[in-house]
Amino acid sequence: MLPACQSAPSKPAPSSGKSAALRNMEQVATAAHRCWFASGDPAFREYSFANELNSFSGRPRFLLVPKGDFGGRPLLVVQAEGPAGEVHAFGPLLDGKHGRRISADVKRWASGDSGCGSAA
Repeated sequence: MLPACQSAPSKPAPSSGKSAALRNMEQVATAAHRCWFASGDPAFREYSFANELNSFSGRPRFLLVPKGDFGGRPLLVVQAEGPAGEVHAFGPLLDGKHGRRISADVKRWASGDSGCGSAA
Protein backbone atom coordinates (compact mmCIF):
# COMPACT_ATOMS: atom_id res chain seq x y z
CA MET A 1 0.00 0.00 0.00
CA LEU A 2 2.89 2.36 0.53
CA PRO A 3 3.70 2.82 -3.16
CA ALA A 4 0.29 4.43 -3.64
CA CYS A 5 1.20 7.13 -1.15
CA GLN A 6 4.45 8.07 -2.82
CA SER A 7 4.47 11.02 -5.16
CA ALA A 8 4.64 10.15 -8.81
CA PRO A 9 7.30 11.54 -11.11
CA SER A 10 6.49 15.03 -12.38
CA LYS A 11 4.19 14.95 -15.42
CA PRO A 12 3.17 17.73 -17.75
CA ALA A 13 -0.16 19.34 -16.88
CA PRO A 14 -3.04 17.45 -18.46
CA SER A 15 -4.44 19.07 -21.59
CA SER A 16 -8.09 19.86 -21.91
CA GLY A 17 -8.36 17.24 -24.64
CA LYS A 18 -9.40 19.97 -27.07
CA SER A 19 -7.65 20.47 -30.36
CA ALA A 20 -5.91 23.77 -31.09
CA ALA A 21 -8.60 24.45 -33.68
CA LEU A 22 -11.38 24.06 -31.12
CA ARG A 23 -9.60 26.15 -28.49
CA ASN A 24 -8.99 28.93 -31.00
CA MET A 25 -12.54 28.85 -32.33
CA GLU A 26 -14.05 28.92 -28.84
CA GLN A 27 -12.09 32.10 -28.20
CA VAL A 28 -13.04 33.71 -31.52
CA ALA A 29 -16.70 32.63 -31.37
CA THR A 30 -17.11 33.90 -27.81
CA ALA A 31 -15.69 37.30 -28.74
CA ALA A 32 -17.74 37.49 -31.96
CA HIS A 33 -20.96 36.70 -30.16
CA ARG A 34 -20.23 39.14 -27.34
CA CYS A 35 -18.99 41.98 -29.56
CA TRP A 36 -21.28 41.65 -32.56
CA PHE A 37 -24.52 40.26 -31.15
CA ALA A 38 -24.83 40.55 -27.36
CA SER A 39 -23.68 44.17 -27.59
CA GLY A 40 -26.50 45.01 -30.03
CA ASP A 41 -24.06 46.19 -32.71
CA PRO A 42 -26.24 47.62 -35.53
CA ALA A 43 -23.87 46.28 -38.21
CA PHE A 44 -24.99 42.73 -37.33
CA ARG A 45 -28.74 43.18 -36.70
CA GLU A 46 -29.67 41.51 -39.99
CA TYR A 47 -27.77 38.32 -39.13
CA SER A 48 -27.99 35.35 -36.80
CA PHE A 49 -25.02 33.60 -35.21
CA ALA A 50 -24.95 29.85 -35.87
CA ASN A 51 -22.40 28.09 -33.69
CA GLU A 52 -20.96 24.84 -35.08
CA LEU A 53 -18.01 24.29 -32.75
CA ASN A 54 -18.84 20.60 -32.22
CA SER A 55 -17.61 19.64 -35.67
CA PHE A 56 -16.47 16.09 -36.35
CA SER A 57 -14.65 17.31 -39.48
CA GLY A 58 -11.83 18.80 -37.40
CA ARG A 59 -12.91 22.28 -38.51
CA PRO A 60 -14.95 23.92 -35.77
CA ARG A 61 -16.71 27.01 -37.05
CA PHE A 62 -19.45 29.55 -36.71
CA LEU A 63 -21.62 31.05 -39.39
CA LEU A 64 -23.48 34.28 -39.88
CA VAL A 65 -26.74 33.63 -41.70
CA PRO A 66 -29.73 35.83 -42.56
CA LYS A 67 -31.62 36.71 -39.35
CA GLY A 68 -33.83 33.84 -38.20
CA ASP A 69 -32.81 31.58 -41.11
CA PHE A 70 -30.38 29.13 -39.49
CA GLY A 71 -30.68 26.83 -42.51
CA GLY A 72 -29.99 29.69 -44.92
CA ARG A 73 -26.92 30.18 -47.04
CA PRO A 74 -24.04 31.34 -44.82
CA LEU A 75 -22.94 34.91 -45.43
CA LEU A 76 -19.81 34.47 -43.33
CA VAL A 77 -17.94 31.35 -42.25
CA VAL A 78 -15.20 31.55 -39.63
CA GLN A 79 -13.42 28.26 -39.01
CA ALA A 80 -10.19 26.87 -37.63
CA GLU A 81 -8.21 23.89 -38.81
CA GLY A 82 -4.87 22.17 -38.76
CA PRO A 83 -2.50 21.30 -35.94
CA ALA A 84 -1.99 25.00 -35.07
CA GLY A 85 -5.72 25.77 -35.25
CA GLU A 86 -5.31 28.47 -37.89
CA VAL A 87 -8.45 30.61 -38.18
CA HIS A 88 -9.88 31.52 -41.59
CA ALA A 89 -12.88 33.62 -42.59
CA PHE A 90 -14.69 33.61 -45.92
CA GLY A 91 -18.02 34.52 -47.44
CA PRO A 92 -19.79 37.42 -49.12
CA LEU A 93 -19.91 39.60 -45.98
CA LEU A 94 -16.16 40.10 -46.32
CA ASP A 95 -16.79 41.92 -49.61
CA GLY A 96 -19.36 44.24 -48.02
CA LYS A 97 -19.03 47.53 -46.19
CA HIS A 98 -18.06 45.83 -42.91
CA GLY A 99 -15.62 43.35 -44.48
CA ARG A 100 -12.44 45.08 -43.34
CA ARG A 101 -13.77 45.36 -39.81
CA ILE A 102 -14.85 41.71 -39.72
CA SER A 103 -11.42 40.60 -40.95
CA ALA A 104 -9.64 42.80 -38.40
CA ASP A 105 -11.87 41.57 -35.55
CA VAL A 106 -11.36 37.90 -36.42
CA LYS A 107 -7.60 38.36 -36.77
CA ARG A 108 -7.41 40.20 -33.43
CA TRP A 109 -9.49 37.57 -31.62
CA ALA A 110 -7.51 34.70 -33.16
CA SER A 111 -4.32 36.30 -31.83
CA GLY A 112 -5.70 36.23 -28.28
CA ASP A 113 -7.05 39.78 -27.90
CA SER A 114 -10.71 39.44 -26.91
CA GLY A 115 -11.50 43.17 -27.05
CA CYS A 116 -14.35 44.41 -29.17
CA GLY A 117 -12.47 47.23 -30.87
CA SER A 118 -14.46 49.99 -32.47
CA ALA A 119 -17.44 49.91 -34.81
CA ALA A 120 -16.79 50.64 -38.48
